[in-house]
Amino acid sequence: MTKEKAQARREHLARMRADQKRKERRAALLMWGIGGLVIVVLVALVAVWVVKDRSGKSLGAVKSFNYKGSDHSWAKVDYKENPPVGGQHNYYWQNCGIYDKPIHNEHGVHSLEHGAVWITYRPDLPKAEVDKLKTIASADYMLLSPYPNLPAKVVASSWDHQIILDGAEDPRLPEFVKKYKQNPTYTPEYGASCTGGVGTTSEQPLPPPQAETSQEPMPGASPSS
Repeated sequence: MTKEKAQARREHLARMRADQKRKERRAALLMWGIGGLVIVVLVALVAVWVVKDRSGKSLGAVKSFNYKGSDHSWAKVDYKENPPVGGQHNYYWQNCGIYDKPIHNEHGVHSLEHGAVWITYRPDLPKAEVDKLKTIASADYMLLSPYPNLPAKVVASSWDHQIILDGAEDPRLPEFVKKYKQNPTYTPEYGASCTGGVGTTSEQPLPPPQAETSQEPMPGASPSS
């Protein structure tokens, strides 16, 4: 092989190696570019999901009120809110639990004063949603009952706070319960019992007036489970 041919071969091999390296660099850059793009897209999707998740659980729609506690009465009370979130109430509180029939507002409000969260729902709410609510309301200091003429499918109330919900699956419901149930900042009678009261429904009359010095709850039917 002549020197010229050998030199030409070396140059050809050098060009081939250079071309190969350029192809490898382009492939690497393309791979890194695609990988980076995928990462950016994934980060963006996660960010959107986090924002949406937080937005869905936001309690910004909670309405606040300002009622004083310990305002008892034997009379029927005309409440401004529907359902009520505070104000004058009966001497007897409603035993916390699950009720399949409406209860007296006056008893329910007294339970709110003790730190309970009262979940109310329209009587025509589908059974699957009612069952979901029963699961949520199975804990202590929880009240659940149907409520005629409710302004939404589901409404959650605590003392001085209320939120209108889209249904039993609304992610704001457990967040509301977590924040307001037995919250010492908002509960006028924090630590008071949510049992030992009455378990009657609105089909039964309010208890007759008794001596105001007597604070012992009268016996009542237990809530359904």
